[in-house]
Amino acid sequence: MLLLGSDFMAQNFDAQYRQAAQAAGRKIAGVLPEKLRDDVDYLQKSIRFVAFGTAHNPTEQELLQQLRRAIIERTTVRFRYHTRHSRESQHAPTVREANPYGLVHIYNVWNLLAYCHMRKDVRVFRLDRMEDLELLTKTFERPANFAMQEQRSEVRDITVRVLFAKEVMRWVRESRSYYMVAEEETPEGLVVTLKIRQESEIVQWLLGWGRHMQVLEPASLRRRMVEEAERMLRNHAP
Repeated sequence: MLLLGSDFMAQNFDAQYRQAAQAAGRKIAGVLPEKLRDDVDYLQKSIRFVAFGTAHNPTEQELLQQLRRAIIERTTVRFRYHTRHSRESQHAPTVREANPYGLVHIYNVWNLLAYCHMRKDVRVFRLDRMEDLELLTKTFERPANFAMQEQRSEVRDITVRVLFAKEVMRWVRESRSYYMVAEEETPEGLVVTLKIRQESEIVQWLLGWGRHMQVLEPASLRRRMVEEAERMLRNHAP
């Protein structure tokens, strides 16, 4: 009973604190110039947390500060971007120019949602793959109907099912992949379903589980796992 009472008091206190903070925020917003008030409101709406993670490193903090400024000032940015699963190249970074719309924090990774001048479309860029960020003198107008919650990721139309051995079930759940959409415990182990755009997105993650993992479908990914294992064997042959 004491524990339940403590939990209730903590929740009640949190609610009161939250209400007080919101009230104070409204008072502050009320005395801001209209233009600044609109900018603050947009910035609040343009940063979303899907899942919380650990603290950021100094480099990431600097990137976030620059991007927040670019979002508010509607400034086009330029950066070098490493695309791990690019259809064009798996190694060489590309120089991108983009109009930053918002920031999303997903499973301990910051992502920039922006209109890419190269792709002529809205794209998602991981901050940890960006280098040499530069705020340009060019400005842009955000689409009048743009809203963070209306944006959708690129279509992931490939379904992958993987069986993980019982002894690693706990660790699979702890270090779950961003692409996981479902899981099911079976007598053989944990069957995980993932939705991806292309197989290369999860190859390294799957290989990290070694013999404790078995791809059930698709057959093309099963063959790829065999090929990767054969290459590893050749690399370690005496």
